Amino acid sequence: MINVQECNIGSEYEPFVIAEMSGNHNQSLSRALEIVDEAASAGAHALKIQTYTAETMTIDLSDNEFLIRDPQSLWTGQALFDLYKTAHTPWEWHEPIFDRAAQHGLIGFSTPFDESAVDYLEELKVPMYKIASFENTDLPLIKYVASTGKPLIISTGMATLDELEEMVATAREAGCNDLILLKCTSTYPASPLNTNVATIPDLQKRFGCQVGISDHTLGIGVALGAVALGATVIEKHFTLRRADGGVDSAFSIEPTELRQLIVESKRVWQSIGSISHGPTDAEMNSLIHRRSIYVIEDVMMGEVISNVNVRRIRPGLGLPPKHFDDVLGRRFTKNVSRGTPLAWDLIE
Repeated sequence: MINVQECNIGSEYEPFVIAEMSGNHNQSLSRALEIVDEAASAGAHALKIQTYTAETMTIDLSDNEFLIRDPQSLWTGQALFDLYKTAHTPWEWHEPIFDRAAQHGLIGFSTPFDESAVDYLEELKVPMYKIASFENTDLPLIKYVASTGKPLIISTGMATLDELEEMVATAREAGCNDLILLKCTSTYPASPLNTNVATIPDLQKRFGCQVGISDHTLGIGVALGAVALGATVIEKHFTLRRADGGVDSAFSIEPTELRQLIVESKRVWQSIGSISHGPTDAEMNSLIHRRSIYVIEDVMMGEVISNVNVRRIRPGLGLPPKHFDDVLGRRFTKNVSRGTPLAWDLIE
């Protein structure tokens, strides 16, 4: 179990749901604060932003590898520098965003992308950190964040097993005692076909830590499947309205979907329970409605038991149906009224 600002994260507790604002503020602080309000209203546990500037992410070039050319990308044709300039959350907005989150009882935290971002977030006293998939091989950054001693979430998108082992070892050696890995597919949007949530139990077993999902698929179905496989954390990009556009809007969920995610993920978590056979305590009153063998016609002592005078029906107070063939052809030992549950003392 990991505790962050009196909120417990672990398999014994309902899934910890993070609403990721990312660039969905569309460069409007008032919109950013409205996103915080809606995340809180929907019941999210945390609101996450990202801490970087275009200059800390890349350099100002718009050709060669600094231009996104992938025709499948949402951002094809854009230079990396221009994209990050549009998507970044101004640092002077961080404090009002976190203050608004705190007013709602939301945990406000961020993903830093370099050491200067960590230093700034430390000044703001964030309670936890997140490492993005594209930075999960930046071991110096992981080491620097882990050295704060605060809970650390790392997305695992694209990471090989060797890289996973390196990142986990680096975080732990640097002082991270509370580590959560998020299964992630780094495509935007992601497809359920390449999400591979079956990896979640494997990550739990290999690294002995909590595992959740950073889900870029559309809708909430994949996240719910992840919870069924043991995910303790769900991160989804969150916007007010996809129709408003923005760098992340196409794969972000809206307030109604976030509400559904929180309600349904809790139901999935509650349903997992433990390995159980036989009736539960809640089912005990239902046992009476099973089928059993009943006398369905008035019969006289000595009469032969047959399909005409006995039948397997509800309720379940008579002999179990498995004895039906055993009693056929035998005789009644007394007069029996219609509607009597058949019992061994009524049979010769």
